[in-house]
Amino acid sequence: MQKTQIALTGMALVMAQQAFAASHIVEIAWSRDGAFAHSASVEPGKFVELCGKLAPGDAIHWEFAASVPVDFNIHYHVGKEAEFPAKQAQVSSGQDTLRVAVREDYCWMWSNKSSNRARIDVRLQRQN
Repeated sequence: MQKTQIALTGMALVMAQQAFAASHIVEIAWSRDGAFAHSASVEPGKFVELCGKLAPGDAIHWEFAASVPVDFNIHYHVGKEAEFPAKQAQVSSGQDTLRVAVREDYCWMWSNKSSNRARIDVRLQRQN
């Protein structure tokens, strides 16, 4: 009985660690009107990404506010390389429009390099 409890406890810990590891990546789920909003709490030294597939011709207006300065980028991968349509260091807010030229999974990413937890509020809006 005790071995079963230990095994189940160990399994629960592994599952919780896997869930935590994946919790920093959020799949973009567009509303009917082409909007997506998300708020995240990012611990010091951690990051959060919002990712979704976009097609050439898509235009996405984005804006965010962070409670502490964070490193921000929009990226996609080509093989093992990353391309960065936007990249800013140590900013507390930002806004612009991403005009998509390549069909890829794009990620909006915030990295918290501070010693304090960061609250990040994001809004994405399809323009087409």
